[in-house]
Amino acid sequence: MNYIKNPKAIEEKSFEMIQEIITETEPDYRFRNRDEELIIKRVIHTSADFEYLHTLVFKDDVIDRIRKTIREGGHIFTDTNMALSGINKRALQQYGCTYNCFVNDDRAAAIAKETGITRSMAAIQLAAQQEGPKLFVLGNAPTAAYKIMEMVEAGELEVEAVIGVPVGFVGAAESKEDLLQSGIPAIVARGRKGGSNVAAAIVNAILYSM
Repeated sequence: MNYIKNPKAIEEKSFEMIQEIITETEPDYRFRNRDEELIIKRVIHTSADFEYLHTLVFKDDVIDRIRKTIREGGHIFTDTNMALSGINKRALQQYGCTYNCFVNDDRAAAIAKETGITRSMAAIQLAAQQEGPKLFVLGNAPTAAYKIMEMVEAGELEVEAVIGVPVGFVGAAESKEDLLQSGIPAIVARGRKGGSNVAAAIVNAILYSM
């Protein structure tokens, strides 16, 4: 059997194929800029889903704000351990970034039980207690997106940007539309699609372009 074994060569070939498919199926499609192109293609590479050409939305100067947060050694908070595990932590550490997922923290469980909210919402409350610039990376929990918006509106949380790509049915599409309407810079995957792998891919694409 003849097949590609080198990881770098596999990735390079994958991105070549992605562009070939875009050219073949949507010859009139044009990326708005190089930054968005790199992110969208990496999401497609991760998901094999070309709908992200049309559903991934970039609000305000979100990419620049994410880069600034990383360069300043800010905090990245994810809503799942799966998203956290997919992010290139070695690259983050070069900038002195910290990264956490508080969903399984005992404090989040206690807050959720006491107040009747989800652990994802409680995790946002814990993240809000941390000093420094904050980037939230959401691939699973619409309630986390809503909690961020509520706390920002109440003046209880300062957010540099949100990567909001929760997957699912209950509140997933709606939370992302509300995030787009908020005053928070965000990258959003409209509709029901998304996920922890997509969230991590977006962060990595930005890291790799820095």
